[in-house]
Amino acid sequence: MNRAELIEAIAADKKAGIETKAGAGRAIESILGAITSGLKKDGSVSLVGFGTFRVKTRAARMGRNPKTGEQIRIGARKSVAFKASPDLKKSV
Repeated sequence: MNRAELIEAIAADKKAGIETKAGAGRAIESILGAITSGLKKDGSVSLVGFGTFRVKTRAARMGRNPKTGEQIRIGARKSVAFKASPDLKKSV
C-alpha cells in the first residue's frame, strides 16, 4: 500500500470520520509530522498496539566503493528503526 492508497482507505473508512481525500491527506501529514518531531525531540515515539520508532546511531566504518574497489570511510550517522508490537506481529 502506498500513500495514495492509504489516503483512499482512510477517506473510505466511516469510523475515521474523515470524509474527503484532502482531509485524510492532511491527517496523514499531521501524523507523520508529529512522529518526525517526536523523533527529533525525544528520540523515540511509542504507539501502543502498533510499535515503537526510535533513533539509532550507526558507528563509522570502512566500506568499499563497488565501482573502483577502493576502501572508503563511511561516517557515523543516525537512522530510524521501527520495532513492531506483539499485537501487530500477531495480526500480520
